[in-house]
Amino acid sequence: MVRNFLLLAVWSCFLVSCASYKQNIMFRSSDESKPEVFKREAASVDKNYQIQANDLLQLDVFTNKGERIVDPNPELTQTVAATAQSTTVFNYLVESNGLVKFPMIGQLQVNGLTIRQAEEIAQKEYAKYFNDPFVRLSFVNKRVIVLGAVGGQVIPLTNQNVTLIEVLALAKGLNNEAKANNIKLIRGEHVYQIDFSTIQGFKDGNMLIEPGDVVYVEPIRRPFTEALRDNFTVISLIVSLSTLVVVIRSVK
Repeated sequence: MVRNFLLLAVWSCFLVSCASYKQNIMFRSSDESKPEVFKREAASVDKNYQIQANDLLQLDVFTNKGERIVDPNPELTQTVAATAQSTTVFNYLVESNGLVKFPMIGQLQVNGLTIRQAEEIAQKEYAKYFNDPFVRLSFVNKRVIVLGAVGGQVIPLTNQNVTLIEVLALAKGLNNEAKANNIKLIRGEHVYQIDFSTIQGFKDGNMLIEPGDVVYVEPIRRPFTEALRDNFTVISLIVSLSTLVVVIRSVK
């Protein structure tokens, strides 16, 4: 009787462990055994980010072809630096219709343009008010989300043509808890499975990142320790009951 009860207790612990194993794995496909479920694609050419609705842009306008930026006059530079410290930086939202409203020149249609193309348009408009204006635009809110073994992080894309390996480096790299052979990059409706455990996998999968991408690094599973952690209370109760039954039986 005692033996049967102990076997039942062990079996219950096993079932509880199996139920909790892999419960925090994200982004599973319907059939992970088929590699064709994941589309693999590496960008072949560099490309610049395009301005889209809900982007935030930062605008700087300089006169005389940007003389203020490169002026070698120390006195002028010191004066400008002192003034810049008290200058408030404004961000300008690209609306859902692709229009952005800048000071003085009003609304411009920038949807689908690169930063350089938008700068040229704004530069022509500011030429109506300033001598040889120099316009500088930059993105404020381009970012990528990194989840999984590296923790939840939002990585700002401050440069154009950022690769996957650069994003992982910004996220502190792959630690001992990460599976280098199972990295998923989610882009809209497409999911790319990437293997960085080999040189060839790195060459094939080091894709260019686009704003809004989600990178998921699957963690290494440790079933026994995870089961103990997730079901410590239940396992403790089963062990306590088993011990109590053994003590009662021994007394009789």
